[in-house]
Amino acid sequence: MHKSVSHAPFSTSVMEMTKISLVAALYVVVTAWLAVFSFGAIQLRLSEMFNYLALYNKRYVFAITAGVVIANFMSPTWMLDVPIGGTATFLVLIFCRLVTKRIKNEPMKIAVTAIIFAVSMFTVAGQLAIVLDLPFFYTWLTVGLGELLSMTVGGILIYFVGKKIDLSR
Repeated sequence: MHKSVSHAPFSTSVMEMTKISLVAALYVVVTAWLAVFSFGAIQLRLSEMFNYLALYNKRYVFAITAGVVIANFMSPTWMLDVPIGGTATFLVLIFCRLVTKRIKNEPMKIAVTAIIFAVSMFTVAGQLAIVLDLPFFYTWLTVGLGELLSMTVGGILIYFVGKKIDLSR
């Protein structure tokens, strides 16, 4: 009797890596495409909409973190933005997953995540204050409001995409 060898573990890991790579690449491309709005004291980084994917599947925590790290090499404050932005993104994504884990209402889950990310922009404000000598609290306000707007627009898009596509897979 001939037994067929299952390649499921290999194909699963290839599929996982493909999904992670695609989301990371999308984050970088959207950030680069809108680079004029993606960096600075007033920013509208629409690629932040991909943050919501981490709520659907933990693989996207790594995908988005990788995308942020790569995209932040384009930042005028890249020497701080790459390590700090990457670490902050990773930690905030994990925090959002924990905080929203028991929330069943999708719009509420999206709103909570948007607020958490907007508040977390103190890390960006700190970098801009250090490197560009910008006022910390005003910069935190402007970057936080830009993040809230980006996350709101992105949240609406991801919400409707999630109605058509199973984002957890």
